Amino acid sequence: MMMQLQDGLRAIRAPNPSPMTFSGTMTYVLGQTDLTVIDPGPDLPQHLDAILDALGPEQRITHILVTHSHVDHSSLAPALAAKTRAPIIAFGDSRAGRSDIMSKLHNIGGGEGIHDGFQPDITVKDGEIIQTAAGAIQAIWTPGHLGNHLCFKWQDAIFTGDHVMGWATSLVSPPDGNLTDFMTSCRKLQTIPTQVFYPGHGDPIENPMARLTDLIAHRQGREDQIKSALGHADATARELARSIYTEVAPALLPAAERNVLAHLIDLYERNIVTCQLPLTQTSKFKLIN
Repeated sequence: MMMQLQDGLRAIRAPNPSPMTFSGTMTYVLGQTDLTVIDPGPDLPQHLDAILDALGPEQRITHILVTHSHVDHSSLAPALAAKTRAPIIAFGDSRAGRSDIMSKLHNIGGGEGIHDGFQPDITVKDGEIIQTAAGAIQAIWTPGHLGNHLCFKWQDAIFTGDHVMGWATSLVSPPDGNLTDFMTSCRKLQTIPTQVFYPGHGDPIENPMARLTDLIAHRQGREDQIKSALGHADATARELARSIYTEVAPALLPAAERNVLAHLIDLYERNIVTCQLPLTQTSKFKLIN
């Protein structure tokens, strides 16, 4: 279903609802004649048809921008590029932007939803301007949810991918996700004036600064819960997730465990907790007094 969001901006919701994607991935279409697509979405033939069917007789797609290479955002990009001859533009492949500590960790699981083999035609750096018929679009590197995650600033709006959503907090799953980077990226977005966030899932966020404040406070609150629990007993990420996420559906506990592990690695890097090395997904962590 095509939705008109503002002059020169439409959205198509992909038919991939799930507990992790909410009502489906949002594909954004900018422009009047020469169009820019942000996040083509999952590799579903019906979604490709919906994007192409939304084009008028004088319209064509000239740019395909990808916030990050999780399959629900990027896997349709090659098929859309083949149909339109538009270049795929992103920060880099699925390992681009991964932090040093995450690159050195082994046996910590992860890899959920990664688009293996993703390769953009054009890579862009933090702050780089992409010139389109819809106007200038600035790439903002926001690692955390994934190392190659970009947000895109257009006029007074920012397309935030999975970094900032209104319906839930972003999954941060090591080694692809990094909580230290995630928090830095949240604070980075707080410095950029904007009127609205358009997320990768869910409705527009009309009060973006308030949402960022809430996200930072939520993560800081989760950190406090983890430190409090470790004050009583050493524990693994799984044990902590089961004791802290008491109201989460059982099907979502694995994702909760990944978020807790991300917090523990962040705390380890800050010398707040320790564990027996090598650090793995089953390591037992101890609070440093």
